[in-house]
Amino acid sequence: MEHGNGSLGSLILVVAISFLVPILLYQLRLRIIPVVVAEIVAGLIIGKSGFQLVGNDAWLELLSLLGFIYLMFLSGLEIDFTSFLKKSSGSGGKPGFSPLVVAITIFMGIFLFSGLFAWGLLWFGLVNRVFLTTLIISTISLGVVVPVLKERKLLQTDLGQTLLLITVLADFFTMILLAFYVSLLSRNMSKMLLLILFFLIVVAIFFIVRKLVSGKVFQILGRSSIQFGTRAIFALILMIVFLSESLGVENILGAFLAGTIVSLLRPKKEFVHQLESFGYGFLIPIFFVMIGAKLELRPLLTDARVLLTIPILLVLMFAAKWLPMLLLKRWYSWREVMSSSILLSSKLSLVIAAATLALDLKMIDATFHGALILVAILSCIVFPVVYNKISPKPEEAKKTITIIGLNHISKPVAQDLAGEDLYRVKVYTASGGDAAGGEGEEMPGAIHHVSDLQTETLLASGAFEADTIVFATADDELNCRLAKLLQAGSGKRVLVRVEAPDKQAEMTGEGFEVFSTLYAARTVLRALIDSPGALKLLTEEEGTIFEVKIDHLPYRTTLLHQLPNLENVLILRIYRGESYLIPHGTTEIRLGDRLLLSGSSEAVARFRQSVQT
Repeated sequence: MEHGNGSLGSLILVVAISFLVPILLYQLRLRIIPVVVAEIVAGLIIGKSGFQLVGNDAWLELLSLLGFIYLMFLSGLEIDFTSFLKKSSGSGGKPGFSPLVVAITIFMGIFLFSGLFAWGLLWFGLVNRVFLTTLIISTISLGVVVPVLKERKLLQTDLGQTLLLITVLADFFTMILLAFYVSLLSRNMSKMLLLILFFLIVVAIFFIVRKLVSGKVFQILGRSSIQFGTRAIFALILMIVFLSESLGVENILGAFLAGTIVSLLRPKKEFVHQLESFGYGFLIPIFFVMIGAKLELRPLLTDARVLLTIPILLVLMFAAKWLPMLLLKRWYSWREVMSSSILLSSKLSLVIAAATLALDLKMIDATFHGALILVAILSCIVFPVVYNKISPKPEEAKKTITIIGLNHISKPVAQDLAGEDLYRVKVYTASGGDAAGGEGEEMPGAIHHVSDLQTETLLASGAFEADTIVFATADDELNCRLAKLLQAGSGKRVLVRVEAPDKQAEMTGEGFEVFSTLYAARTVLRALIDSPGALKLLTEEEGTIFEVKIDHLPYRTTLLHQLPNLENVLILRIYRGESYLIPHGTTEIRLGDRLLLSGSSEAVARFRQSVQT
């Protein structure tokens, strides 16, 4: 019983610290320090290097392991595989620049230089495992790079896509190669065969899960109040982790692949945010606090070899990124290339994973394990801060809108949008078809004449490469058929003109945004009768009503009054899913919320830029 009370007391202490750390960072204005780093430092204070308030505890060891597994799951979940299919789409596209080709080339260069540096460290007697050192030098932290790119609003640019792809390649292949390396060290052919069998089973699980998710049972239960999706996720994680351990494969690889399976299913942002909230709110902080609690600094600070290795590793981590990144000099400035190299030198979770795994397998000693943890901590403190200091401020990318069909309905709307600074408008019309006359004069460069408005023609002309796509032809069947083609698109808004009432109900039920001339005329007439003031507010030039979707939040838990650039903006309503909320200053804002607001175009534009990526 005493042991149980001690375990409970240690758990309460660790959870309390994970609660207090973000508060202290906020109050002390230390936001440049990642929370996970502060948690490790807090662990140092209460653990073996500090007051020794936390030791080897069964409860904490179990929860720390679960936190580690969940962290690897979220690392896999962060990988956006659709990035591999994206074409160059940034503003001011670079001739001959392909983000995927450039990313693969740079990643291969990073791995090559990492290997050369690892051999050099072996020659000087600083390391004794060349391939493990190569993996540690070449890896990049998705958990550090992605938030920085989001904050700088670079993810939608060619450079941002390239950096993301390099990070994804480094993250994914490092984890896979680490698993194969461990299997090779065992010098047991059966273990390698079991690893291959494990990958084949995971592929089969993906196809089974994909079929189940699209089934009627999952669709119905997913909309219920029992959090069925969350239950399914944890069942998937534990099943694959159990499978990996049964086949002699490391459990972190199982968790990582479980995350990639979920990522390939393209879950909604709100659901991903829910999964992240649980992980980063409970399990993962325990893991990072325990990393610090189990780390002994005294041997590190008295070991000349370790003190020499830490700065050398940091320099080599940067050099291994910078040398291959010189390829980008063909398209980008020195500041962009240098700052990008610095950002990609950040690493945290995978270095900790590799170091922890190597220590468990007795590939490295506890001293060198501690040195690797310190290197990871220093890299994610120093490199992102330096990046923010020297990287040039990116130009704000305009939202792209494609309108299919030019007629008396779509033409004036396209003219209005083209005249604003927020959007880049493209209008596609069939030559000699439903085009309205004189369109070229009002919107030079925005009109694209194509032979017809069929799927193949529009795909070949790049019509569907936009943030919002409006199907506005006079043909309901054509509009519906083209819209359904994009139903599984990644985050695109699809607006469909449908005049037939039965078709309107069908398309609305499938999740599309539907409009029609009949409905619009009826709505305007009703507004003129009932609420002429509201209609005036909607149609006047200044003080118009806007809707802004929340894609980025400053904090994991953000209240309405904490949103940036709220000056001269009035929040009227918050739409969440199919329901809405009356806004208050203490209302929690979530990713995916749609805010209905009023204000000047300039004030709304500033607010939109701060909450969208």
